[in-house]
Amino acid sequence: MPLNTRIFTSNSVLLPENDSPVPATIVVDALTGKIIDLQHGLAQRAQFPGITDSEWFDADDHLILPGLVDAHVHLNEPGRTDWEGFWTGTRAAASGGVTTLIDMPLNSIPPTTTVNNFEQKKHAARGQCWTDVGFWGGVIPGNQAHLRPLVEARVKGFKCFLIESGVEEFPCVAEADLRDAMKELEGSTTVLCFHAELETGLPDDHEHSSANATLYETFLHSRPQSLETAAIELITRLHAEHPTLRLHIVHLSASNALPLIRAARSSGLPLTVETCFHYLTLDATSIPNGRPEFKCCPPIREAANRDELWDALKKGDIDCVVSDHSPCVAELKNLDEGDVMNAWGGISTLGLGLSLLWTEGRKRGVSVRDIVRWCCEETAKHAGLQNSKGALRVGMDADLIVWDPEAEVKVTKESLNFKNKLTPYEGLSLKGRVLKTFLRGNLVYDSVTGFEEKPIGQLL
Repeated sequence: MPLNTRIFTSNSVLLPENDSPVPATIVVDALTGKIIDLQHGLAQRAQFPGITDSEWFDADDHLILPGLVDAHVHLNEPGRTDWEGFWTGTRAAASGGVTTLIDMPLNSIPPTTTVNNFEQKKHAARGQCWTDVGFWGGVIPGNQAHLRPLVEARVKGFKCFLIESGVEEFPCVAEADLRDAMKELEGSTTVLCFHAELETGLPDDHEHSSANATLYETFLHSRPQSLETAAIELITRLHAEHPTLRLHIVHLSASNALPLIRAARSSGLPLTVETCFHYLTLDATSIPNGRPEFKCCPPIREAANRDELWDALKKGDIDCVVSDHSPCVAELKNLDEGDVMNAWGGISTLGLGLSLLWTEGRKRGVSVRDIVRWCCEETAKHAGLQNSKGALRVGMDADLIVWDPEAEVKVTKESLNFKNKLTPYEGLSLKGRVLKTFLRGNLVYDSVTGFEEKPIGQLL
C-alpha cells in the first residue's frame, strides 16, 4: 500500500454490485483521493502497518454510501449572491451528504451562456466550494454560436426554458431557436436539458389576475399539467429529427406526460428524465394557503399525481431525483402578504434531500440501493461523471458519507446551512442523518463538530 493511505471500514457498506449493504473496507490513496482497493469484510489494523488513528475511519454499524450527486442546483453567484452563493450553497449540500453538484446557468449575472460568462462564474467559485462543482451552460435566443465553444470549455451540458424563466437575462427559446441549437449540438456527446412548460394560450388565463393570489389552488390552476405535456410533445417531435442528441427533461411534475416519455424512450430516443424531492414528498392538498414558500415551477400537484411519479420512478421511467434548489431573498417570497401568485418560484432543499426521500420512500418499499441509484449513479451519469462520481468503486473519487438511516432529524432554521433560511420543510421530523461527509477521502463535514477549516471542493 502507498504511504498516505486512508482506510474506511463498516459493517454496512453499499457497494455497486450489491443490493444490500455488506461489511467492507475501502482503501483510499490520500494523495489522489481515489479508491485503490475494496475488500469484502472488515480489515484489521495489522494489515496496514504504520496506519495512524487519523488515517483509520471505522463507521461501525453505520452505513457508508457514495456521496450524492445533485445535478440541478441554482447557486446564483455572481450577481445574485444575496440569494445564494458557492460558499453557503455547497456547505448546505455537504451537510446533507452531497459531494458533487452541478450549477444551473441562470439566476447568476451574467448567465452561463458564453465562454466569457462561464469564466466569470468559475472565477467567482474558486476557493469557495465545500463540494466539487460542475456547470451547465445555457441556451437562449441568439447564442447558438457560443454552444460549441462552451462544450469545448467543458460545461456538462445545456439548459433552456420553453416558458419565461423569471429573469430577463435568460429568456425562453422558441421552436426556431431550438432547431438551431439542436443542429449545432448534433454529433456531440453533450445533453440538452429542458424546463418543459409551454404556454398554450389557455382561454381562462385572464382569470388568474382576478383570483385570490393567496390561494395555492389559484397558482396550481395557472400552471396546469397541459403546459408540461405541450412542451414534451414539442421536445419529442424535435427529438425524432435529431435522434442521436441526448435530451433531458428537468423537474418533471406532471404525471400526464409520462405516456409521451415512455413512447419516446420505447422508440429508441435517448431521452432522460428527472423529478425533484418536493414533487415526491409534498402534495397540493396539504399546502396551506398564504404560504409562498411552497411555490415552485412547475408546481407541486395532488397526491394522486405524486403517487404516479413514484410509480414511474420505481419502474425506471424517471431516471433520477434532484433538488432544484432555487432560493431567493425572503422579500421576494411575499411572506407578509401571503401572495403566492407573485412570489418567486423556487424551493430551498440543499442539505435535506436524502432525509426527505428516505422518509417518504421507506413507506413505499424503497431501499437504500434505490436511493443511491436515483441520487448518485444516475445523476452522475446524467452529468457525464460516471467514471469518477456516484459509486464506491476502485478508480473512483473517494466521495463517501457515513449515514444513520434511523436517526430522527427535526428541520429548524438553525439546522439549515443555505443562505436564506426559508423552506417549506421547516418543522418536519425526518428519518436519516448524515454523520460525516468525505470528499476524495477528506473529511469536510461532521454532524457533531461541523465543517472543516477550509473548503477543498474542485471545479469539474
